[in-house]
Amino acid sequence: MKKVVIANDHGAVEMKNEIVVFLKQKGYEVNDMGLAEGEAADYPDMAELACREYLKGDYEFGVVLCGTGIGISISANKIKGIRCALVQNCFAADMTKKHNNANMIAFGGRIDYPEKVTDMLNAYMTAEFEGGRHEKRVNKIMALEN
Repeated sequence: MKKVVIANDHGAVEMKNEIVVFLKQKGYEVNDMGLAEGEAADYPDMAELACREYLKGDYEFGVVLCGTGIGISISANKIKGIRCALVQNCFAADMTKKHNNANMIAFGGRIDYPEKVTDMLNAYMTAEFEGGRHEKRVNKIMALEN
């Protein structure tokens, strides 16, 4: 079974729950490391938790969420080996997989998106990395970690 890790802070509990249901309906096993209603945590801690779990292997991708998606995506990208994209629509979600081979995707629970978050996530999930000239660019991104 395909596996996904997901984590959120208190600013995205409802959205995280919606995504978990969606992923399970799509046949994914979901490792929900996020917060429930009434709990609170700092988004850097939640990003680190999800990213370190993802890097253990066996996950297709990870999802991280906070109020805007900004702080948690910045935090995720500080973890060596992570390419986290904060997407704003289906086009960006599709392209981040095709061109950047992002292994984490971020959303903001307090953002009023122009498209459904599950549609954006589906665009990401169904896209495939194109390799070729994009492989060279991804390698350059990863080299920035050193």
